[in-house]
Amino acid sequence: MVISSLRLPTEGLSTEFIPNPMSVQNYHIVFNEKNNFLTAIGNSIFISTVTTLLTLLFGIVAAYALARLRFAGKAMVLAIIIGCSMFPAITILVPLLKMFTGTYSWMPIDWMNHYQAAIIPSLSFGLPLCVWNLTAFFRQLPVELEQAAMVDGCTPTTAFRKIILPLAAPGIFTTVILTFIAVWNEYMFAMTFLPGKEKMTAPVSLAGFTGDSAFNIPYGAIMAAGVVVTVPLLAMVLVFQRRIVAGLTAGGVK
Repeated sequence: MVISSLRLPTEGLSTEFIPNPMSVQNYHIVFNEKNNFLTAIGNSIFISTVTTLLTLLFGIVAAYALARLRFAGKAMVLAIIIGCSMFPAITILVPLLKMFTGTYSWMPIDWMNHYQAAIIPSLSFGLPLCVWNLTAFFRQLPVELEQAAMVDGCTPTTAFRKIILPLAAPGIFTTVILTFIAVWNEYMFAMTFLPGKEKMTAPVSLAGFTGDSAFNIPYGAIMAAGVVVTVPLLAMVLVFQRRIVAGLTAGGVK
């Protein structure tokens, strides 16, 4: 992808391994104002960040309750949560489309071309991952840590905030990174619910790149845009890879 992005725009189908000559014209094309790509990247950053924060807000509370509280049917609740993430996203696309266009009289909302139309459905992936991952983390933390903190004067909320959350940092980092990447790469919801050019996300914008005519596919510009949207994710994963591994293996050994 990087090699193809460094070719001349007219040599998109070249098979030479080393571009000759090398050129950054494709990157100039990507950031041309007519492509609106910078706005699309900003939209992706906003949607991914908000979705990740909401996932943490609700997921941490649910995971802690499932790990610490005793109540009937807790195993069934966990099974339902993880089961929800197994349904293909396409199965909820049509009901959501009808809901967001106000087709259902019992829910007259109009969310088409609004950020929440892409954020709320994306929680269907992030929340099950967060709850399942962090429940295992909280379970392996001794409850005596919180009891000792409360003996020293902490309230349950303070003990959770100052003792449990820092210890659960690897699991939280794992959830943050995996959720952010999944939402960043999400295409179907963004394409359906955010049709306006001003709300378009980076994957949708990239798919809409066209050449001078309908038969001219700008391979070089598409590859350059792919590099732009992929490199930040690669950098983030490389920086936090140890925390990701720690988070994914938590609770695997007693």
